[in-house]
Amino acid sequence: MSGALSLIQIKAPKILIRNDIVCKKELNGEMRDMNKESIIGSSRTKSTIETAAGFIFAVCGTIGIVAVVSITLYMILNGLPAIQEVGLTEILFSSVWTPTAADPHYGILYIIFTSIVGTFLAILIGVPIGVLSAVFLSEVAPKPLTKIVRPAVELLAGIPSVIYGLLGIMILNPLMYQIELKIFEGSTTHQFTGGSNLISAVLVLAIMILPTVINISESALRSVPNYLKEASLGLGASKIQTIFKVQIPAAKSGIVTAIVLGVGRAIGEAMAISLVAGSSVNFPLPFNSVRFLTTAIVSEMGYAVDTHRRVLFTIGLVLFVFIMIINLNLNKVLKKGEEE
Repeated sequence: MSGALSLIQIKAPKILIRNDIVCKKELNGEMRDMNKESIIGSSRTKSTIETAAGFIFAVCGTIGIVAVVSITLYMILNGLPAIQEVGLTEILFSSVWTPTAADPHYGILYIIFTSIVGTFLAILIGVPIGVLSAVFLSEVAPKPLTKIVRPAVELLAGIPSVIYGLLGIMILNPLMYQIELKIFEGSTTHQFTGGSNLISAVLVLAIMILPTVINISESALRSVPNYLKEASLGLGASKIQTIFKVQIPAAKSGIVTAIVLGVGRAIGEAMAISLVAGSSVNFPLPFNSVRFLTTAIVSEMGYAVDTHRRVLFTIGLVLFVFIMIINLNLNKVLKKGEEE
């Protein structure tokens, strides 16, 4: 009796093991069938999604290319007639702008100079302040302060340009006028501008490009790998040395991108500049009332006719070429920096 019980005890586990093996085989078979079906289903779905996504990407890319080509052709076709009628030399190298006179002249040399000088000075002021502000927010400022300052900077980016112009008229122009009165007190040759001069325009442009430069530069600095910073500090460099010798060079491509966008914002601005610059065609001296390429178009397009109107389109073409040259040169600098 005891031998029979022991035999049953010995055989019972074998039966359980065999049943377990059979169940596992059946389960694995079902899983393989399910995986096969899911793989087939997902591959079909994947193919459909990829086809649709490829078509959407192609359409979007085509729209972008068509838009750029269309704008370029439109500017060329509308800008060339005035060059043929008035002459390229008269437009680009003459400083006399009297389009409504009995003997009209369409020289935009001083206007070109003003755009170059104004944009350069705005970048010269705005970029260092913007980059250093980005360094402060990303590396120096405590987190509670960063949470306050960063939304404020982002808010600056959303303020309409006309608001900057109104603030310039109310605050900056009176201040510049007081300085102008003290500097040119007793002068009989200086034409007083009431504060609407090149300095006011440059300061407004410098403030307007700050949000772009700060936001993009800060993002570039935060994307620098931590091991670069840790390695520099581990080798005995101070925090300031690490920032200026390691982190800023590593974020150079992002900072250059910020500068490119800042230049585009500065050279393409019209509304704020038209309010604070005075809109007179003069040589771009600090306390002269000046006119930029953009403000020349904005201020006169409403009443310009015939040749005058065509010349304004030529000014737009010059501005378009000017922006393209700046962007191409800055992109070359960016590529060289990435290769190094």
